[in-house]
Amino acid sequence: MLKGCLHQLRFMNPNQPYPKIIDRIFESTNTIAIVGLSDDPSRTSHRIGSYLLDNGYKVIPVNPNVDFVFGIKSYPDLLQIPDQIDLVNIFRRSEHVLPVVKDAIEIEVKSIWMQDGVQDTYAEKMAMKAGIMVVMNDCVYRQHKLMLGKPK
Repeated sequence: MLKGCLHQLRFMNPNQPYPKIIDRIFESTNTIAIVGLSDDPSRTSHRIGSYLLDNGYKVIPVNPNVDFVFGIKSYPDLLQIPDQIDLVNIFRRSEHVLPVVKDAIEIEVKSIWMQDGVQDTYAEKMAMKAGIMVVMNDCVYRQHKLMLGKPK
């Protein structure tokens, strides 16, 4: 089992009020920009990025400190990505979320996912006002694994 937010599978983060939004996010997502994706295989962002690739998602690294992750070009920020992004998955500390959310709004993403421990209620409200689905303080890997186990 992977470490970090991956240490346990559970139905829902106890503070996560959005189970239906999570289902809608997975149903509407093909391309995921991972902000803070590391090229270090020991980092949680790297392991989750690899998992998402293995499960058929197009992953776009966003990290100004690396050129490539998984052999895929990394971009310094969301605004530089030429492709349409469905989901922005944020692996940054909470105090760095707001500029990422502002960029996500500008490029008109469908959803934003802030990993375990990452929260910014002001940024959440701003994104929701723009019509973007938002999940905070939850693990995309854990929720994807749970979704795969749900009966159809």
